[in-house]
Amino acid sequence: MSIVEAARQLRAGTLTPLELLDRCLEQIHRYEDALHAWVLVDEAGTRQAATQRTQEAALARWRGPLHGIPVGIKDVIDVQGMATRAGSSLCGDRAAAADAPLVAALRRAGAVIVGKTVTVEFACFDPSPTRNPWNLAHTPGGSSSGSAAAVAMGMCLGALGTQTGGSLVRPASYCGVATCKPTFGKLSTEGIVPVATSLDHAGPIARTVGDLALLLDCLPGLATPQPLPVSGPPRLGVLDTSVLLEADEAVQAATQSALERLSHAGAEIQPVSLPPMFGDTLKMHRRIMAVEAAAYHRERFAGHRDQYGPKITSLLDEGLATAAVDYAVAKAWHREFRRQAAGLSADFDALIMPSTHTTAPATLSTTGTPHFQALWSLARLPVVSIPCGVADDHMPAGVQLVGRPDLEAELFRVAAWCERVLGFDALPALWA
Repeated sequence: MSIVEAARQLRAGTLTPLELLDRCLEQIHRYEDALHAWVLVDEAGTRQAATQRTQEAALARWRGPLHGIPVGIKDVIDVQGMATRAGSSLCGDRAAAADAPLVAALRRAGAVIVGKTVTVEFACFDPSPTRNPWNLAHTPGGSSSGSAAAVAMGMCLGALGTQTGGSLVRPASYCGVATCKPTFGKLSTEGIVPVATSLDHAGPIARTVGDLALLLDCLPGLATPQPLPVSGPPRLGVLDTSVLLEADEAVQAATQSALERLSHAGAEIQPVSLPPMFGDTLKMHRRIMAVEAAAYHRERFAGHRDQYGPKITSLLDEGLATAAVDYAVAKAWHREFRRQAAGLSADFDALIMPSTHTTAPATLSTTGTPHFQALWSLARLPVVSIPCGVADDHMPAGVQLVGRPDLEAELFRVAAWCERVLGFDALPALWA
């Protein structure tokens, strides 16, 4: 069930918050042993909150648009009374003294916080225990692995995650759900364990574009009206053939099919070429992320190196070894990159490209690569990723729509139109 549909039924009185929570908890009880999406499920506290929301609903006392909606929180984000472990034993079990502003906003809107979803270690690269609900032998992606898997399996109706490179878009695409990375800085990162402060974004994961818009509309700093139909089919700029050819055959086929359906429905699709400097995207993204992550972890890493995973260890070593002048060069490059990236969609309602360059790899030793997502994290532009079909390997594929800075509402209207045309309604194999 989508958040929008659940909210409609709750207001109509055909469903109570407690009944809705019971559906989510039943999914958790049935599938969590196989999926490993949760660090903590606060069943007692969640039932108490849902009972209170049910009593309030019976009296028509609605807290807000998310009244009674079960939501999961990635375990790098503070939830009062729960430890923020960030996928690491180094963070200990001390409970957070207060909700992060984003969590506090969800509560004010009436959401029921189910618990903390799994993240990879410090939201970086070392794989988490979470499995992909479409095939348990495949990675769910990272670092918001638990949030994406939990939403895909109906364990909660929405979840919060974060992205520094591709940690919202990649797991959402791998798990067949939707996500939004807003414009950088539009959502607070207070109360969130950082990776790289100039790249970190927070954002929601949910089943549909309407769900994402409803969640975002409740968060401080970003009012995103419910998506409305665009005045006509959108103008979409598709990144040129050389970019698409970097995707594997399964993703190419799924993307081409999606583009044909959108075009047949009336979308105007034209190619867009990336400026030459975009060839340095992954190198510069890695450099900035490594230095800023090393700055945050420096003291703890020096004393507890053996308690860090191998991939984050490599990242931190890179950051510590990077010369200040090289970081300064990367930051200057970043400013020009953002300027050029912001102009790419000037003639379009949105840019469109695959969300990932492969479907979820058939391995648990990686969370995938940020190959198709890091450029938009660097660009700081808003992105909505939606599933577009099931590829030949029986795993979901997605497309991401990239908008202009601070114009999330326009992007959501385009994304809602594309979502209706593509009509994705498949469910994970584990659920079946």
